[in-house]
Amino acid sequence: MTMTSSETTSGRLSGARFGYRFNIVGAIGLTVILAWALVAIFAPWIIPYPVGEIIDLDYFGPMSRELWFGSDYLGRDMLSRILMGARYTVGISLAAVTIACFSGVVLGMIAAVAGGWLDTILSRFLDALNSIPSKLFGLVVVAAVGSSVPVLIMTLSVIYIPGAYRFARALAVNINAMDFITVARIRGESTLYLIRSEILPNIVGPVLADLGIRFVFIVLLLSGLSFLGLGVQPPYADWGALVRENIGGLPFGAPAVMFPSLAIASLTISVNLLIDNLPQKIRDRSVS
Repeated sequence: MTMTSSETTSGRLSGARFGYRFNIVGAIGLTVILAWALVAIFAPWIIPYPVGEIIDLDYFGPMSRELWFGSDYLGRDMLSRILMGARYTVGISLAAVTIACFSGVVLGMIAAVAGGWLDTILSRFLDALNSIPSKLFGLVVVAAVGSSVPVLIMTLSVIYIPGAYRFARALAVNINAMDFITVARIRGESTLYLIRSEILPNIVGPVLADLGIRFVFIVLLLSGLSFLGLGVQPPYADWGALVRENIGGLPFGAPAVMFPSLAIASLTISVNLLIDNLPQKIRDRSVS
Protein backbone atom coordinates (compact mmCIF):
# COMPACT_ATOMS: atom_id res chain seq x y z
CA MET A 1 0.00 0.00 0.00
CA THR A 2 1.38 3.41 -0.99
CA MET A 3 1.64 6.04 1.73
CA THR A 4 0.34 9.53 1.02
CA SER A 5 2.60 12.56 1.45
CA SER A 6 0.77 13.61 4.64
CA GLU A 7 1.23 10.15 6.15
CA THR A 8 4.92 10.21 5.28
CA THR A 9 5.36 13.63 6.88
CA SER A 10 3.49 12.50 9.99
CA GLY A 11 5.66 9.41 10.25
CA ARG A 12 8.79 11.55 10.07
CA LEU A 13 7.52 13.94 12.74
CA SER A 14 6.66 11.08 15.03
CA GLY A 15 10.09 9.50 14.61
CA ALA A 16 8.88 6.45 12.69
CA ARG A 17 12.10 6.28 10.70
CA PHE A 18 13.92 5.56 13.97
CA GLY A 19 11.44 2.93 15.05
CA TYR A 20 9.76 5.11 17.71
CA ARG A 21 6.40 6.82 17.23
CA PHE A 22 6.45 9.94 19.42
CA ASN A 23 3.36 12.06 18.99
CA ILE A 24 3.46 15.80 19.59
CA VAL A 25 2.13 15.57 23.17
CA GLY A 26 4.76 13.05 24.19
CA ALA A 27 7.46 15.12 22.49
CA ILE A 28 6.39 18.22 24.44
CA GLY A 29 6.47 16.29 27.71
CA LEU A 30 9.93 14.88 26.93
CA THR A 31 11.22 18.34 25.99
CA VAL A 32 10.10 19.87 29.29
CA ILE A 33 11.62 16.99 31.27
CA LEU A 34 14.95 17.30 29.44
CA ALA A 35 14.90 21.08 29.93
CA TRP A 36 14.51 20.70 33.71
CA ALA A 37 17.21 18.02 33.74
CA LEU A 38 19.63 20.39 31.98
CA VAL A 39 18.70 23.17 34.38
CA ALA A 40 19.39 20.88 37.33
CA ILE A 41 22.83 20.03 35.94
CA PHE A 42 23.94 23.50 34.88
CA ALA A 43 22.08 25.66 37.40
CA PRO A 44 25.20 27.10 39.14
CA TRP A 45 26.43 28.46 35.81
CA ILE A 46 23.15 29.90 34.45
CA ILE A 47 21.65 31.64 37.48
CA PRO A 48 21.69 35.44 37.05
CA TYR A 49 22.37 36.20 40.74
CA PRO A 50 23.78 34.29 43.73
CA VAL A 51 20.85 32.52 45.44
CA GLY A 52 21.51 34.12 48.84
CA GLU A 53 22.14 37.67 47.67
CA ILE A 54 19.51 40.32 48.42
CA ILE A 55 18.90 42.11 45.14
CA ASP A 56 15.61 43.95 45.71
CA LEU A 57 15.12 46.47 48.49
CA ASP A 58 11.44 45.52 48.56
CA TYR A 59 10.05 42.09 49.46
CA PHE A 60 7.75 40.13 47.14
CA GLY A 61 8.82 42.39 44.31
CA PRO A 62 7.01 42.19 40.96
CA MET A 63 8.45 40.85 37.72
CA SER A 64 10.78 43.29 35.99
CA ARG A 65 13.54 43.42 33.43
CA GLU A 66 16.13 42.83 36.16
CA LEU A 67 14.09 40.27 38.13
CA TRP A 68 12.18 38.14 35.66
CA PHE A 69 10.35 36.15 38.34
CA GLY A 70 10.27 38.89 40.96
CA SER A 71 11.85 38.71 44.40
CA ASP A 72 11.10 36.62 47.48
CA TYR A 73 10.26 37.56 51.06
CA LEU A 74 13.85 38.78 51.62
CA GLY A 75 14.34 40.45 48.25
CA ARG A 76 16.31 37.60 46.65
CA ASP A 77 15.98 36.75 42.96
CA MET A 78 13.31 34.09 42.51
CA LEU A 79 14.54 32.94 39.10
CA SER A 80 17.93 32.05 40.56
CA ARG A 81 16.36 30.24 43.49
CA ILE A 82 13.98 28.25 41.28
CA LEU A 83 16.80 27.22 38.95
CA MET A 84 18.92 26.08 41.89
CA GLY A 85 15.90 24.45 43.51
CA ALA A 86 15.60 22.21 40.44
CA ARG A 87 18.86 20.55 41.48
CA TYR A 88 17.28 19.36 44.72
CA THR A 89 13.78 18.57 43.47
CA VAL A 90 14.90 16.72 40.33
CA GLY A 91 18.09 15.27 41.81
CA ILE A 92 16.62 13.89 45.03
CA SER A 93 13.52 12.55 43.28
CA LEU A 94 15.53 10.90 40.50
CA ALA A 95 17.95 9.27 42.95
CA ALA A 96 15.10 8.03 45.14
CA VAL A 97 13.00 6.61 42.29
CA THR A 98 16.06 4.90 40.80
CA ILE A 99 16.87 3.15 44.08
CA ALA A 100 13.22 2.29 44.75
CA CYS A 101 12.47 0.87 41.31
CA PHE A 102 15.78 -0.98 40.95
CA SER A 103 15.41 -2.61 44.37
CA GLY A 104 11.71 -3.35 43.92
CA VAL A 105 12.08 -4.80 40.42
CA VAL A 106 15.06 -6.99 41.36
CA LEU A 107 13.34 -8.32 44.49
CA GLY A 108 10.09 -8.83 42.59
CA MET A 109 11.72 -10.89 39.86
CA ILE A 110 13.68 -12.96 42.38
CA ALA A 111 10.51 -13.67 44.39
CA ALA A 112 8.57 -14.64 41.25
CA VAL A 113 11.24 -17.03 39.98
CA ALA A 114 12.27 -18.52 43.34
CA GLY A 115 8.77 -18.78 44.85
CA GLY A 116 8.26 -20.73 48.05
CA TRP A 117 9.31 -19.34 51.43
CA LEU A 118 11.42 -16.53 49.94
CA ASP A 119 8.44 -15.19 48.01
CA THR A 120 6.24 -15.41 51.10
CA ILE A 121 8.69 -13.65 53.42
CA LEU A 122 9.46 -10.82 50.98
CA SER A 123 5.80 -10.28 50.11
CA ARG A 124 4.57 -10.22 53.70
CA PHE A 125 7.38 -7.94 54.89
CA LEU A 126 6.89 -5.43 52.08
CA ASP A 127 3.10 -5.62 52.45
CA ALA A 128 3.52 -4.62 56.10
CA LEU A 129 5.80 -1.75 55.10
CA ASN A 130 3.36 -0.67 52.40
CA SER A 131 0.52 -0.51 54.95
CA ILE A 132 2.15 2.47 56.67
CA PRO A 133 0.89 5.77 55.19
CA SER A 134 3.70 7.26 53.12
CA LYS A 135 3.43 10.81 54.43
CA LEU A 136 3.27 9.62 58.03
CA PHE A 137 6.31 7.38 57.53
CA GLY A 138 8.25 10.22 55.92
CA LEU A 139 7.32 12.68 58.66
CA VAL A 140 8.34 10.29 61.44
CA VAL A 141 11.67 9.29 59.90
CA VAL A 142 12.74 12.78 58.86
CA ALA A 143 11.65 14.29 62.18
CA ALA A 144 13.52 11.59 64.14
CA VAL A 145 16.73 11.27 62.11
CA GLY A 146 17.05 14.76 60.64
CA SER A 147 16.50 16.27 57.24
CA SER A 148 19.63 15.81 55.15
CA VAL A 149 19.75 14.98 51.46
CA PRO A 150 20.89 11.34 52.00
CA VAL A 151 18.15 10.81 54.61
CA LEU A 152 15.51 12.22 52.25
CA ILE A 153 16.69 9.98 49.40
CA MET A 154 16.69 6.82 51.51
CA THR A 155 13.34 7.64 53.16
CA LEU A 156 11.62 8.26 49.83
CA SER A 157 13.20 5.10 48.41
CA VAL A 158 11.99 2.90 51.25
CA ILE A 159 8.47 4.32 50.96
CA TYR A 160 8.16 3.34 47.29
CA ILE A 161 10.08 0.04 47.19
CA PRO A 162 7.00 -2.05 48.20
CA GLY A 163 4.88 -0.67 45.36
CA ALA A 164 7.62 -1.27 42.80
CA TYR A 165 8.08 -4.79 44.19
CA ARG A 166 4.39 -5.70 43.93
CA PHE A 167 4.18 -4.33 40.38
CA ALA A 168 7.31 -6.12 39.15
CA ARG A 169 6.39 -9.37 40.90
CA ALA A 170 2.94 -9.42 39.29
CA LEU A 171 4.48 -8.99 35.85
CA ALA A 172 7.23 -11.52 36.52
CA VAL A 173 4.81 -14.18 37.82
CA ASN A 174 2.89 -14.03 34.53
CA ILE A 175 6.07 -14.30 32.47
CA ASN A 176 7.42 -17.07 34.69
CA ALA A 177 4.40 -19.27 33.84
CA MET A 178 5.01 -19.12 30.08
CA ASP A 179 6.33 -21.99 27.98
CA PHE A 180 9.66 -20.45 27.03
CA ILE A 181 10.55 -20.15 30.73
CA THR A 182 9.74 -23.84 31.18
CA VAL A 183 11.99 -24.68 28.23
CA ALA A 184 14.79 -22.58 29.74
CA ARG A 185 14.43 -24.44 33.05
CA ILE A 186 14.59 -27.80 31.25
CA ARG A 187 17.79 -26.65 29.57
CA GLY A 188 19.21 -26.13 33.05
CA GLU A 189 19.45 -22.36 32.95
CA SER A 190 20.20 -20.62 36.24
CA THR A 191 17.89 -18.28 38.11
CA LEU A 192 20.14 -15.35 37.21
CA TYR A 193 19.84 -16.22 33.51
CA LEU A 194 16.04 -16.47 33.73
CA ILE A 195 15.81 -13.07 35.41
CA ARG A 196 18.33 -11.26 33.21
CA SER A 197 17.63 -12.76 29.79
CA GLU A 198 14.05 -14.02 29.87
CA ILE A 199 11.95 -12.04 32.36
CA LEU A 200 13.49 -8.55 32.48
CA PRO A 201 13.39 -7.90 28.69
CA ASN A 202 9.69 -8.79 28.68
CA ILE A 203 8.65 -6.44 31.50
CA VAL A 204 10.90 -3.45 30.78
CA GLY A 205 8.14 -1.42 29.08
CA PRO A 206 5.62 -1.46 31.96
CA VAL A 207 8.50 -1.00 34.43
CA LEU A 208 9.58 2.20 32.67
CA ALA A 209 6.03 3.54 32.83
CA ASP A 210 5.81 2.62 36.50
CA LEU A 211 9.12 4.39 37.16
CA GLY A 212 7.72 7.58 35.68
CA ILE A 213 4.58 7.40 37.81
CA ARG A 214 6.59 6.83 40.98
CA PHE A 215 8.86 9.74 40.06
CA VAL A 216 5.80 12.00 40.06
CA PHE A 217 4.68 10.64 43.45
CA ILE A 218 8.15 11.21 44.90
CA VAL A 219 8.32 14.79 43.58
CA LEU A 220 4.97 15.56 45.20
CA LEU A 221 5.88 13.85 48.49
CA LEU A 222 9.24 15.63 48.64
CA SER A 223 7.54 18.96 47.95
CA GLY A 224 4.99 18.20 50.67
CA LEU A 225 7.71 17.41 53.21
CA SER A 226 9.57 20.58 52.27
CA PHE A 227 6.38 22.62 52.56
CA LEU A 228 6.04 21.30 56.12
CA GLY A 229 9.64 22.28 56.88
CA LEU A 230 11.04 18.72 56.88
CA GLY A 231 12.59 18.68 53.43
CA VAL A 232 15.67 20.47 52.12
CA GLN A 233 16.86 22.87 54.79
CA PRO A 234 18.01 26.52 54.46
CA PRO A 235 20.06 28.07 53.00
CA TYR A 236 19.23 25.53 50.28
CA ALA A 237 15.69 25.04 49.04
CA ASP A 238 13.76 22.84 46.66
CA TRP A 239 10.54 23.98 45.01
CA GLY A 240 8.32 22.91 47.92
CA ALA A 241 10.49 24.86 50.36
CA LEU A 242 10.28 27.92 48.10
CA VAL A 243 6.49 27.79 48.27
CA ARG A 244 6.62 27.52 52.07
CA GLU A 245 9.08 30.40 52.41
CA ASN A 246 6.95 32.75 50.35
CA ILE A 247 3.45 31.63 51.35
CA GLY A 248 2.95 35.03 52.99
CA GLY A 249 2.85 36.60 49.55
CA LEU A 250 -0.13 34.52 48.44
CA PRO A 251 -2.75 37.22 49.28
CA PHE A 252 -0.82 39.64 47.07
CA GLY A 253 -0.51 37.22 44.16
CA ALA A 254 3.28 37.38 44.46
CA PRO A 255 5.29 35.67 41.70
CA ALA A 256 7.46 34.20 44.48
CA VAL A 257 4.58 31.85 45.37
CA MET A 258 3.24 31.14 41.91
CA PHE A 259 6.39 30.28 39.98
CA PRO A 260 7.70 27.49 42.27
CA SER A 261 4.21 25.96 42.17
CA LEU A 262 4.18 26.20 38.38
CA ALA A 263 7.62 24.55 38.27
CA ILE A 264 6.30 21.56 40.25
CA ALA A 265 3.22 21.37 38.02
CA SER A 266 5.22 21.60 34.78
CA LEU A 267 7.52 18.74 35.77
CA THR A 268 4.84 16.37 37.08
CA ILE A 269 2.40 17.04 34.23
CA SER A 270 5.16 16.57 31.64
CA VAL A 271 6.13 13.20 33.11
CA ASN A 272 2.50 12.09 32.97
CA LEU A 273 2.17 13.28 29.37
CA LEU A 274 5.29 11.35 28.41
CA ILE A 275 4.07 8.18 30.14
CA ASP A 276 0.69 8.39 28.43
CA ASN A 277 2.35 8.86 25.04
CA LEU A 278 5.33 6.51 25.22
CA PRO A 279 6.48 5.21 21.82
CA GLN A 280 4.59 2.09 20.79
CA LYS A 281 7.83 0.13 20.56
CA ILE A 282 8.47 0.71 24.26
CA ARG A 283 4.86 0.16 25.37
CA ASP A 284 4.60 -3.13 23.50
CA ARG A 285 7.99 -4.47 24.58
CA SER A 286 6.40 -6.62 27.25
CA VAL A 287 4.48 -8.62 24.66
CA SER A 288 7.13 -8.79 21.96
